[in-house]
Amino acid sequence: MPDRLRDLIAQWRNDPSATYQTWFLWDERLKNFRSIRRGIGQVVEEIETGRFGVAYRGSSLETIVHSVAEQRQIFKGADHAFLWKPKLRIPDIYENPANQRAFGRLLHHCSGCSTADEILSGIRTIDQLKIKGLGPAVANLIYFLHPTHAPPFNTAIVNGYNAITGSKVKLGSWEHYLAMREGLLALNARYRDLLSNDLGALAGFLFDVGSGRYPAPPPAGDALSRQGWEERLAQARAEALKFEKATAQQRETDRTHTEIQAWLRDLGRALGYRVWIAANDQSRLHDGARLGEGCLDQLPTALANGAGAESIRLIDVLWLDASPDRVAAAFEVEHSTTIYSGVVRMLDLALSGELHTSAGLFLVAPDSREGDVRAQLQRPAFSRISDLDVRYLPYRELDRHRGSIARFGSDLRGLTEISHRLT
Repeated sequence: MPDRLRDLIAQWRNDPSATYQTWFLWDERLKNFRSIRRGIGQVVEEIETGRFGVAYRGSSLETIVHSVAEQRQIFKGADHAFLWKPKLRIPDIYENPANQRAFGRLLHHCSGCSTADEILSGIRTIDQLKIKGLGPAVANLIYFLHPTHAPPFNTAIVNGYNAITGSKVKLGSWEHYLAMREGLLALNARYRDLLSNDLGALAGFLFDVGSGRYPAPPPAGDALSRQGWEERLAQARAEALKFEKATAQQRETDRTHTEIQAWLRDLGRALGYRVWIAANDQSRLHDGARLGEGCLDQLPTALANGAGAESIRLIDVLWLDASPDRVAAAFEVEHSTTIYSGVVRMLDLALSGELHTSAGLFLVAPDSREGDVRAQLQRPAFSRISDLDVRYLPYRELDRHRGSIARFGSDLRGLTEISHRLT
């Protein structure tokens, strides 16, 4: 018998508008792992020191869950499980100090785990406490700590899993989550050549099945169901064409991000700086050439071996003085995604001690995003930003003045004049 599930996964991988290409292969997904992990660490620290508070709104947890929720469509709504529902008193981690500390211990435990058994031990410990409303939605945080051991968990993923396997996994149950996890590991092993060690790939496939994008294959030997499945699969192919416009818009977003990086690269070199392009962006093409062409191949030793190096190497653009070997300016291009990851990378750079006192930290974004950026920086999670001179550099101002600054400038003063201080 043909392996219809294998055929379906192969079709899904090749669909330019399915989650494999729009989310799993998305460069920003990888960039956000470190910043989300750091945010989880901040939640743990605030709980341990009694500074977390009694509300979700405005908390460090809201900031990090919001960042997860902006991970494209697959995590849309990830914050719903953590929103305080006062009539139900759930999730009971805001007004119950003991439950809050238990939640913090789970995140702390999982942050330090190195094996699947350790992760499962932490999950079983929290499950035994039966904290009302605190269910497997937490797995969406654990996934960003251990993507090869803990799959994401939401309604569409569960529906997809049930449709593919004939299971009856229920939302809200850690026991059901752990059973589903075992089934996912078996599926992932069977189709590993089409998927990944990162369980996000399989979760993305199940999300597309569970949200109705692709029909699940029928049971073997059911000819009538197979005929219906073929018809629904043809319909899914037709539906995929409708997503081409959205996919084209996303490609335009990625192109714009790369184009702005190229502007900053060229401007930095014109001003006499050495330029570093984010490690995972260097091979992107702009005007037929690699974005990283003519730029540094590796970070200076002090940065490469210093604190926060893993995060710093992903900053969109760095300008470095020729001598001494230090960063003069850092730029994060925030075209359409959350600013959380970019700000965290800025903090890592500042705390590394490799900045001049006069260095510039710039969030570069469309003119229309300034209000959103300012609002985000008011969150308690970004309180340390007030110690840094972070500036907002609008696309339009950069485009309008970059030629003149390149021709007549010699330092950061031109950019300082056309940017706006945020703190």
